[in-house]
Amino acid sequence: MQRRRKGVVVNHQPDRRVAIVTGGTGGIGRAICEALAADGLRVAVVDRSIELASAVAKGLGGEGHVGYAADVSHEASVTTLFKEVRTASGPVSVLVTAAGILLLRPDGSRKPIAETPLEDWEHTQAVNSRGVFLCCREYAREVPDAAVHPRIVTISSVAAQLGGFRSSAAYIASKAAVLGFTKALARELAEKNVSVNSVAPGVIDAPMLRLSLDPANDVPVAASIPLGRIGQPEDVAQAVRFLVSPGAGYLTGTVIDVNGGYRMQ
Repeated sequence: MQRRRKGVVVNHQPDRRVAIVTGGTGGIGRAICEALAADGLRVAVVDRSIELASAVAKGLGGEGHVGYAADVSHEASVTTLFKEVRTASGPVSVLVTAAGILLLRPDGSRKPIAETPLEDWEHTQAVNSRGVFLCCREYAREVPDAAVHPRIVTISSVAAQLGGFRSSAAYIASKAAVLGFTKALARELAEKNVSVNSVAPGVIDAPMLRLSLDPANDVPVAASIPLGRIGQPEDVAQAVRFLVSPGAGYLTGTVIDVNGGYRMQ
């Protein structure tokens, strides 16, 4: 059903779930948007650039996908984002927090903790940790009674579980915070029937990985992974796709490792 409200096209379709995906234009974020759109969800693609977000939304095909510009580390920006999505598309059933940053040296190496500027630390926490908190808090403040299969999926990292590899200490700490926060939120929202889970990608062939890994070194890295290959963004997207599906309704507070066996527990 499409109508206009104060000059804004309102496309409320109760039979289609609405999903917000932050970081929706990155390698993993884009793959998640594509997977959810393929399953019939209406996707709100979020990025700091409205041009990039709109381009990805348009590329998803079909109707109801919209690009939004927002800074997940900024409280007012997140509040406005949710308000705009709810006004244009209706209640938000699914939230996927894929926005994240990794700050490294120009040569792709990580700075030791002793050499990490406070600015780098704070900026990383603001996007990777505070951004997840702000988006999840906004979702939790208005969980729609009529939400169909309400879901939150946060994106952490194998780096948070291993404490190393190519990531900075600031990144590792921010992603570890996401894991703890996900469990706390899962307990709080269980009474509202919202399942909250996390996905921890391993070595994934996405732009963030290429900050530190030259393709010429892919072979030895792949050899260190039991399944013998570097992961693809689609591998992560399929895990998210399952977690937001009707079949994952009895999973909450869990972490799905998508790392080809690089870390086993």
